[in-house]
Amino acid sequence: MFSMTGYAYEEQSSENAVVSVEIKSVNSRFLDLSINLPPYLNQLESYFRTKITEKIVRGKVDVYIRIKELESDAEVSADTNAAVSYMNAIKKIAEATGYDVNNIPLSLIISQPGVLNANKSYDVEKYKTLIDPVFDVSFSRFLQDRIREGENMHRDLEEKLTKLEECAAFFKEWQPKMESAFKEQITAKFKELLEDKVDENRIMTETAAMVVKYTINEEIVRLHSHIAAMKDEMKNNPTPGKKLDFICQEMNREINTIGSKNQFTEVGAMVIQAKDSLENIREQSKNVE
Repeated sequence: MFSMTGYAYEEQSSENAVVSVEIKSVNSRFLDLSINLPPYLNQLESYFRTKITEKIVRGKVDVYIRIKELESDAEVSADTNAAVSYMNAIKKIAEATGYDVNNIPLSLIISQPGVLNANKSYDVEKYKTLIDPVFDVSFSRFLQDRIREGENMHRDLEEKLTKLEECAAFFKEWQPKMESAFKEQITAKFKELLEDKVDENRIMTETAAMVVKYTINEEIVRLHSHIAAMKDEMKNNPTPGKKLDFICQEMNREINTIGSKNQFTEVGAMVIQAKDSLENIREQSKNVE
């Protein structure tokens, strides 16, 4: 079981560059992957996207790949004609405004568009070779972070599920008690109305009718089945998040039905506990991949 939240950062230096990779993720219903690369390396996005989607199924994942070059092989050229044109235009503005034309800084001229032009060729494969080992370390740490948190979630879910099992066992134990209580209530009512002329067959008929109306046996059976299904998903499915959410919906339906049919305070109190446990399971399952 994996958490959808995780974080990792790795930075490595070589002779010519410093490469850093930061990966972080939060909960999301589906996989929402964003990879941020320097613009000149955008063609590597599909490569890193494939590496991530092989391991990640759900979550909003943001990846930041940064490169700081220590040495530049860019070729810089100067357009002197453009520089002269800019200087002449700026001098005219200075004369018109009374500004000293001798104080026009050179930095103002060279900062104008087209005066200085840098040309650099980017060897994408070379950058890929630089980034790959840094990415692999960061991604491995990121996965380990999700595994560690996932183990904590697994333990928490098991605790909540055990509590829900106890509630289901209580309902099962109370089912025959409820039928016996129905019979006692109906017998007492008939004796109050008819005194010694109580018809046992009539009592049995009324009891059966009440049992049919208020029995929770089918709901108990389905609730136990859903609990078993959830245990199986948690044990055998490495990415059970969506399935757990669906099973929670089915459990909630059974518990609500038990609550609506209930006629006893003891069962009502246990229904509240069951709902509380299920709500905790539902919230935790939203964090599971």
